[in-house]
Amino acid sequence: MSGSDTADTARESDGARGTEEFEELRPLLFSLAYRILGSVSEAEDAVQETWLRYASAPNPPVSPKAFLSATVTRISIDVLRSARVRREQYVGEWLPEPLLADPYEDPERSAELADSVSMAALLLLERLSPLERAVFVMREVFGFGFPEVASAVGRSEAACRQLAVRARRHMAEGRPRFEADRVEREELAARFFDALQEGEVDGLRALLSADAQLVGDGGGKAPTLARTVVGADNVARLLASYVGMLLDVAVTCETREVNGGPGAVFRDRNGDVLFAWTLDVLDGHIQTVRAVSNPDKLGHLGPVGDAWDIAEQVRRRRREERRASS
Repeated sequence: MSGSDTADTARESDGARGTEEFEELRPLLFSLAYRILGSVSEAEDAVQETWLRYASAPNPPVSPKAFLSATVTRISIDVLRSARVRREQYVGEWLPEPLLADPYEDPERSAELADSVSMAALLLLERLSPLERAVFVMREVFGFGFPEVASAVGRSEAACRQLAVRARRHMAEGRPRFEADRVEREELAARFFDALQEGEVDGLRALLSADAQLVGDGGGKAPTLARTVVGADNVARLLASYVGMLLDVAVTCETREVNGGPGAVFRDRNGDVLFAWTLDVLDGHIQTVRAVSNPDKLGHLGPVGDAWDIAEQVRRRRREERRASS
């Protein structure tokens, strides 16, 4: 075998090893990027860009995990800065893209991972600056040391410690005092969806907190609420009426874990996704129902249905009922 053949074989071996290492770390990289960005599609793009930089590096990094984690974090910070401008111009309420399954698992940090992926936590993270958010996610959620955090965000360790303190304070200020455990959440959600599909207004009202909220995100591209609905009675009546009409036009409600908590995915008669819900449970009651119907945020869940057509079907159904009762 010639020297050039040996070199080619070595490069192929290094490339195969590099691909294997990257694929092993892909779940971590996506989970990092998603928490920084609040977007599945942007997180996937950040991971792909990270792979391109890794594959084109002139020399293999000493620590692939450190290199890849730092790279995906830097890319995510840059994306978040431009995304902030777009979100300021967003039509209506902005909610994170719903995530059905977090690909990264770490038994030692399972509580932090589950808590940090919830819609409520991601919305709290929106209050932080991009640097604070990245430092908080790397340090508090994934347990990276300050030397690794500093390398990733391009700041000194002392500066990163200050950023972490500020981020923790902001997150703590926004968190509810009494959060439900997993079993309580699941039991409450099961009762909620049973009452919802039966159209039981009183049953729904009893499960909602007095100041419950219903929040919708259509991004101007799908039917949604004109404004947040507040109050147990208002939310219960609207949900019972609206979901009842959806069921009448063959929309199905598939209860799922969404962003680490109770939720549901609604589909049309063809099985295409219309919107996703998440439930916040607090002190024995459902505090917030968040509904994402913006089709740009649902494509990763499967084919997206025509929510405008469903809305028109519901309107026709209403008119028919009114004529029948008059």
